[in-house]
Amino acid sequence: MATLFESTALRDVTFRNRIGVSPMCQYSSKDGFANSWHHVHLGSRAIGGAGLVMTEATAVEARGRISPGDLGVWKDAHVEELRKAATFIEEHGAVAGMQLAHAGRKASHAEPWNGGKPLLSAQDGGWAVVGPSAIPFQAGSGLVPQALEKSEIADIVKAFAEGAKRALDAGFRLVEIHAAHGYLLHQFLSPLSNHREDEYGGSFGSRVRFVLEVIAAVRKVWPDHLPLAMRVSSTDWVEGGWTLEDTVSLARFAKEAGVDLIDCSSGGNVPDAKIPAGPRYQVPFAEGVRQGAGVASAAVGMITEPEDAEDIVASGKADFVFLARAMLRDPYWPLHAAKKLEKKVDYTPRQYGRAL
Repeated sequence: MATLFESTALRDVTFRNRIGVSPMCQYSSKDGFANSWHHVHLGSRAIGGAGLVMTEATAVEARGRISPGDLGVWKDAHVEELRKAATFIEEHGAVAGMQLAHAGRKASHAEPWNGGKPLLSAQDGGWAVVGPSAIPFQAGSGLVPQALEKSEIADIVKAFAEGAKRALDAGFRLVEIHAAHGYLLHQFLSPLSNHREDEYGGSFGSRVRFVLEVIAAVRKVWPDHLPLAMRVSSTDWVEGGWTLEDTVSLARFAKEAGVDLIDCSSGGNVPDAKIPAGPRYQVPFAEGVRQGAGVASAAVGMITEPEDAEDIVASGKADFVFLARAMLRDPYWPLHAAKKLEKKVDYTPRQYGRAL
């Protein structure tokens, strides 16, 4: 029996398998609105057999977008188009998930196909960026964040909660708090980017305060029967930065606060990190969190082969395997993996049955 294709549950939500589609920015929105691109992109992965399909990083504030093309959930008007995507995902057997995000100092950049350069003025389509401290992500970029006041931190905590309420209204059954990849919450966690001297900086307990406040605010509005996930960068890959040990400690606090799944990625907070990327290179993080914090974990990053995915969950290194680029290359990766692992599944779309 292929463990990868066993169903599993978080709270009252059952996933048909252990395969998730990671959030992947599409840079294809206008003013944060989902559109037909998102409906087809996300819907095709549900048809392809994934157990969980998550939106890209979905901004809880307009200034929290990475680029002008980012998806958003900062106003009620966004809900209608998001609901179309969630409804289709759920109709085709997958759980619809939304990643709630704020880019912080990494906001206000052009889309990758437009060069990805910092947008330094309103004339360029850019906006002022914020962070825990006035430290730019890239020295000399010209994009220096404004250090957030405590009242502004409270406003962003509220924005995450309001985003979660809109996700619920749109029909999503899982939300993930994005605290990874050098975006705002990760910026507060890491001593490399957080040089504050108030209760949100300095010691470990102070640096995790903002994240724990976001979790508490989201969990307060997110129903008890629905799962809450959090994506973390398990290490900065830089001496003196955030570490796996820090991640395990945070995961313990997060579990107590109502987080059900830790999505274990790494890096992204400084541009000069030396990351030893390769197949399965982040799996030890998921294993460390699962064992050290006693919370479910997801392994991500350069997992492409069905045999590897099966081994990760069958050996207890992680509860889920989340795929990104492999799913871009093949939206039907789960169906092809089931065939390769000789596991019969019953969610082949009937419209496609004669091809499979």
